[in-house]
Amino acid sequence: MRKFTLWMMLALAVPAGPAFSQDAAIGRTVESLLEFARDRNPEYAAMQAEATASAERVTSAGALPDPKFRMELRDITKSGDQNPTLSPSRVGSTKYLLSQDIPWFGKRDLKREVAELEGESVKARLLGTWSDIAARIKTNYAQWYYVHRNERLMREILDLMRRLERIAQARYTGGLAALQDVIRAQVEQTKLRGELVTLQTEQHHLHTRLNALLARPAEAPLAEPEKLRPLPAPARLDYAALAERVRARNPQLASDLSKLEAAKKSRELVYRNRYPDFTIGAGPIQYQNAIKEWELMIEMNIPLQQSSRRSQERESEAMLAAARSRREASTNQVLAELAENLAGIDGARRIEALATDDLLPEAELTFKAALAGYENGKLDFATLLDAQRQIRQARQEQIKAQAEGQARLAEIERLLGEDL
Repeated sequence: MRKFTLWMMLALAVPAGPAFSQDAAIGRTVESLLEFARDRNPEYAAMQAEATASAERVTSAGALPDPKFRMELRDITKSGDQNPTLSPSRVGSTKYLLSQDIPWFGKRDLKREVAELEGESVKARLLGTWSDIAARIKTNYAQWYYVHRNERLMREILDLMRRLERIAQARYTGGLAALQDVIRAQVEQTKLRGELVTLQTEQHHLHTRLNALLARPAEAPLAEPEKLRPLPAPARLDYAALAERVRARNPQLASDLSKLEAAKKSRELVYRNRYPDFTIGAGPIQYQNAIKEWELMIEMNIPLQQSSRRSQERESEAMLAAARSRREASTNQVLAELAENLAGIDGARRIEALATDDLLPEAELTFKAALAGYENGKLDFATLLDAQRQIRQARQEQIKAQAEGQARLAEIERLLGEDL
């Protein structure tokens, strides 16, 4: 029995290993977060259900109304010769009628087309929802990477300050430096520890936001971010080419276009209300136990309320004008955001190049020269601290430019509705 229990525990534990390792890998790259969110994010799942519901409306929108059945019991007292009765064989006559409402020609097709266009608008909104979620994940991941790398940089600078404190302590012991140098090194370390606390708090906030987008508990573990995606080559970031792709694929513009076409069809449907709808029917008339007569019936409504219909037509024209203006405004806004983010990604790329190729090497040379000068007694400790701060600032500018480029790239991909 003990062996059987042990084997069962091992069998149940085996499948849990890969799932655990898979969850532990979430967060190393932005692709792992996107893949997890596509299956779990409730906002995206809600829009998927809404898109499915809108697709199901098409069939019902173009269907005929349900037929109607009517039965009339005539002369239930037989001119007063009997008590009232509900038996069809004992009344004077019983009339049966089966009728069907039929809209004017083309109305059903227009209703179906409006429903199809509204469904296409919801599908575009579904794509837009995922693009927004993906952009938020990419942006938060870039910020998380920046804060994580900045925290690591702070720890390296803190270690450097400890070494500088030991140098200052040794020089002070040998009578070559003032006690103030040691105190300055200690004060600088205290400031760095405070910045570390701020970075850790911000990192916790970003961790929580990412878990919320992944529909995971706020404190669920995430792997440390390892790398950022490479930025596209400048040739792929041409404004004219991307503007054409945005006009063709942007989810918001696609949704607005579907709404515009739906408004046109709705206006046409309203104008069709000038014509009457029909009802046709047929049925037998029963006398006692025999069917002796048959009837055919046609009915139509008379469109006499012209003021009401003209008001509906003016309303449809106004809604169409609003849809046109809304699409134009969305186009202008999207293209402006595209230009802004392209300029932002170009600026981030140049700042990163300046920090990597010029600012950081110069700051490192300055620090080495300042450290040698301080050890030789030619420079004071304040100059050495300034050189250390220049290295830290250069590295922060480098990491910040990388994160800014990723955030701009995420916004461009959100506007495109797809990855570059």
